Amino acid sequence: MTKAKNLFIALLAISFLLPGTVSPPQASAESATVIRFASLAPAGSAFMKVMKAWNRSLKKGTENRVELRFYSGGSQGDERDFIRKVRAGQMDAAGVTTTGLGMVARPVLVLTAPGLIIEYDQLERAREELDGRFKKLFKDAGFVHLNWGDAGKNRIFSVHEFAKPSDLKTRRPWAWKDDPVFAEYISMIGANPVRLGVPEVYPGLQTRMVDTVPASAITAVALQWYTRLKYMAKTNFGILIGGAIVKQEKFDELSEGDQKVLLETSIRAAKANDALSRRDDARAYRSLISRGMVEVDTASHKAEWDAVAKKTRENLAGRVYSKSLLDAVEKIVTSK
Repeated sequence: MTKAKNLFIALLAISFLLPGTVSPPQASAESATVIRFASLAPAGSAFMKVMKAWNRSLKKGTENRVELRFYSGGSQGDERDFIRKVRAGQMDAAGVTTTGLGMVARPVLVLTAPGLIIEYDQLERAREELDGRFKKLFKDAGFVHLNWGDAGKNRIFSVHEFAKPSDLKTRRPWAWKDDPVFAEYISMIGANPVRLGVPEVYPGLQTRMVDTVPASAITAVALQWYTRLKYMAKTNFGILIGGAIVKQEKFDELSEGDQKVLLETSIRAAKANDALSRRDDARAYRSLISRGMVEVDTASHKAEWDAVAKKTRENLAGRVYSKSLLDAVEKIVTSK
């Protein structure tokens, strides 16, 4: 770096600090801090449209000093690959489900404990009241938690008819290989989970390696899983939860002002995404029924499903999250 360039940068930095100085010129694309952001969401999905809008707001708010560069559609692998690449410096940030979040801060998986949080208002209260606690877990792991998000109500889909938990015992249910929660749930039912990454699910459905999956309606449509499935539970056992995280080192490259803009715009994007995903999940559910998906009413076997969910939550306490954290979430959920 030349002395002239050093002098220019120093003067530019001073201009930000001195009151009453003229606004600096917008940063060029070459000098912008690029945050490489990985996601499983398909490029043309509503989620990625919101992400692109977030990027426009971020660039505007930082006068082009910071921008997001998206790697969507699982081009960077599965969520395990995202986290590994962010830690290795090959990616900077990721939009992930609680499976990915749990690889960084494992106790966050309490939010997906089956049968615990099944309505959006419960989820919002839990995330709001425990946000500080979770943010510290991410910080301790070397990440900054930017926002929360959700992707619809999580329910059982299957090739075969089912109504009660025992109907799944002879099935081949998929469990994300990095998700200990649903795998435990399936084990409590008495079935053997087939552990695969998300990109492997559709081929698995094609070959019948798996015949039962947990998913939200919007996910089943976006990933085309619904084309290989026939039955869908009317009642959900949880909500698909996620969020965006960025490596602390990358976050620290930004000025304090730009950090604030990144956080503020990320939260606005998350709220927009939640509104869209909740609307679109309900629409996708109705659309699946209109396309011939059979709605399964499990209400007559509610006690059996509840018992399996309760046993799963208890078994995971002490292994995935603490009993005190589970109690705290249960208290929040039942507070209203």
